[in-house]
Amino acid sequence: MRIVFANSAWVSAAERLILRGGGWQIVRLRVRYGLFFHPTAGPSLVDTGYTPEALSGERRGRMLRLYGALLKPELNAAEQVLPVLSHFGLSPDDVRTVIVTHFHADHISGLSLFRNARFIASDAAWARVKARRPRQNLQHGVFTELFPADFEARLDGLSSKPPIAARDGNPGGADLFGDGSVIAVDLPGHADGQFGLLFTGLDRKLLYAVDAQWLLAALTQNRTPGFPATLIAEDAAAIEPTSEMLRRFLTAGGEVMLCHNPAPTSYDFATIHPEAG
Repeated sequence: MRIVFANSAWVSAAERLILRGGGWQIVRLRVRYGLFFHPTAGPSLVDTGYTPEALSGERRGRMLRLYGALLKPELNAAEQVLPVLSHFGLSPDDVRTVIVTHFHADHISGLSLFRNARFIASDAAWARVKARRPRQNLQHGVFTELFPADFEARLDGLSSKPPIAARDGNPGGADLFGDGSVIAVDLPGHADGQFGLLFTGLDRKLLYAVDAQWLLAALTQNRTPGFPATLIAEDAAAIEPTSEMLRRFLTAGGEVMLCHNPAPTSYDFATIHPEAG
């Protein structure tokens, strides 16, 4: 199965905010999303990254405008989701599955571009979004104006997926396509309902751990950031157990990729297709 991750934007942050014991130097974080080609489901996306809809779209509410002004994401035009799809000869209408790992703006801002797609996401987390007042959703980092109006009608919830038990060094989870090739792995801590994706059919097992940490060094060097980073976590107490699970996966020979880690990987679009830059 072919897999590629593209960088939709950069966000800058002081290292000490995202790595325990870090310095004041600025780290330029990537904002990845994924595209893979499943043998039966076809071209499928993992989130959408940042798109103009989150930063300049007409539907943005006051708090989303403030969010963009504070974080100041720098969009990467060459690796926005539409030109990357075009590179593979695809249009948004060719994408029939978008896996939504969690509901923060840098992961869902382009959902409205995909009119024919089903959305695989945590239906339990979506139920909580619907039950909350708008102010409460903002406190959880959820901007509801970024969801398509028919999101629920196209939601393919995790609760409907068959479970797969942990074995052979792999964490357990939900079998998204019924063939064991892509497993949704619960990653509590950062966001309500966040899950990562375990790709099993590769030479080396890959676990895309999304925002379990911002920097891979926080895992490999056991440098999980504390205050004030924990203030924006959904469940700060769950961050370290989740990180420890990822360390065990690494020790067992697996590969972990994070959404925001700045170092390039062998799966990154710019690494595989440097001519497209």
